[in-house]
Amino acid sequence: MSIHAPVNPQKVPLYADVPPEDWNDWRWQMRHALRNAEDLGQVIPLERMEKKGMEESLQKFRMAITPYYAALIDQNREDGPIRAQAVPNVLELVERPSDLLDPLSEEGDSPVPGLTHRYPDRVLLLVTRVCAMYCRHCTRRRTVGQEDSHGRPEEIDMALQYISSHEEIRDVLISGGDPFTLSTERLESILSRLRAIPHVEIIRIGSRTPVVLPQRITPAFAAMLSRYQPLYVNTHFNHYKEITAESAQACANLANAGIPLGNQSVLLKGVNDCPRIMKKLVHELLKIRVKPYYIYQCDLSMGIGHFRTSIAKGEQIIESLRGHTTGMAVPTFVVDAPGGGGKIPVMPNYVLSHSDRHTVLRNYEGVITTYTEPDEPYSECHCELCREASPSQENGVAGLLQDDRLSLEPTVLQRRRRNGSS
Repeated sequence: MSIHAPVNPQKVPLYADVPPEDWNDWRWQMRHALRNAEDLGQVIPLERMEKKGMEESLQKFRMAITPYYAALIDQNREDGPIRAQAVPNVLELVERPSDLLDPLSEEGDSPVPGLTHRYPDRVLLLVTRVCAMYCRHCTRRRTVGQEDSHGRPEEIDMALQYISSHEEIRDVLISGGDPFTLSTERLESILSRLRAIPHVEIIRIGSRTPVVLPQRITPAFAAMLSRYQPLYVNTHFNHYKEITAESAQACANLANAGIPLGNQSVLLKGVNDCPRIMKKLVHELLKIRVKPYYIYQCDLSMGIGHFRTSIAKGEQIIESLRGHTTGMAVPTFVVDAPGGGGKIPVMPNYVLSHSDRHTVLRNYEGVITTYTEPDEPYSECHCELCREASPSQENGVAGLLQDDRLSLEPTVLQRRRRNGSS
């Protein structure tokens, strides 16, 4: 039995007379999403200037809040964590010099529409521009929320053909928008076609519906997903107040169907940029069988600068978790590098110094200790996998550690231009 309280629609006059069968219907929730200041004003109190600023910001990025998630908003707090993620703010109109339209350069690494191929063995497949709720910190606001449309069949066909013709792709992440806003039939069609590709080993799905639309995750829906194992679902809880009886049940339905669950939080100023909040969140996640996976540094997307914290804040949060609680509760803090550099892990420095014989380390308490290195630290691996591998199979820094190359150089290097060697 869940220890979390269920959401009570009766406390919101607008929803007081909604029959339970409608409230618990995910399609009803999406049809009745709040999309303008007038509708939102029937759910939470709005000051005149706040309403004016909201209407201005809605000219730039649309709003959609499910009735379920709206009922979570604290009526007495204008700075509450639920409200900050859902309700438009005039600060979204502020454009900073560092803001980027496509901060992760997903389109720059897109060989066909709707597909990003950045890492060697995996791709990102965007199947929809629709979300149940348009989060105010969305990194894909250049496309998501601009129009309510799913991926066109011809685009999906091109993406699946690309995946099929590239045998190095073993891992496909399905995202959007939110893939769980697709009809069950359409999502299953995509999953079945992916599973029919021999070299696709695992499928992952990124979805926030367990958080904002848990009614979507029925036992029958979870059973459909389980037919395409190995399949993983990563969801997106940012605050422990988002964990309710309904969201816990949605996660239970997935877990009971044998689907491993992870969570990807975004570090947001005024929402979860507090070590105690994040510790409570990761503890609550484990209690509902969701493994904390990533904490993301907030991206440099247009109009979300007011959510960004320093990277040091993320390091502080990891410092407060590592050693202070179980390692299962410690996510990896990453910066998704602007320009398409990918996820770069950032953590406090636990290695203090090196010599040929010793590595000096410190633990979470500040205890400093020494690890003695082996007398013969170098050993070349002769396992069957290494014997079969080509030196060209490893790139980046990993390649430097395994072959005879001396350096990695940028494509454009000014000193090479000066001496005429490039």
